[in-house]
Amino acid sequence: MTKFLLAVHVLAAIVAIGPVTVAASMFPPAARRALAAPEDTRAAETVGLLHRICRVYAVVGVVVPVFGFATGSAMGVLGDTWLIVSIVLTVLAALVLGGLVLPRQEALAEGGGTRETTVRLAMLTGVFNLLWATVTVLMIVRPGSTTGA
Repeated sequence: MTKFLLAVHVLAAIVAIGPVTVAASMFPPAARRALAAPEDTRAAETVGLLHRICRVYAVVGVVVPVFGFATGSAMGVLGDTWLIVSIVLTVLAALVLGGLVLPRQEALAEGGGTRETTVRLAMLTGVFNLLWATVTVLMIVRPGSTTGA
């Protein structure tokens, strides 16, 4: 059962978090293009699509920690430091995405904002991506793991 839970956890992370990180990274430059050419409907549509991808996959991404907790419980590692740090970083990433990135994307998608807004959004998106990259490394390296990896 542990292998199944781990497989679902990893697949969910790839399928759900991957698109959010890519679409969120693509959003600021797309928003800058849309702001520079307000008459370009295709640029505005791209911004809307990228925001929708981020919103939908952020919701789908909830399954990642759900299966992560199930996997950690099955492996008996819920109290391990590396996992606790990963959980804290995951919560921070979720807060950055839900509280900072998505609202700014929405404002830009609705036609508000400036070039400076896109620059700040790019920074926040970078923070989100860095948090997820750190969690990924912790999941692979697992300091103190008995697997020898």
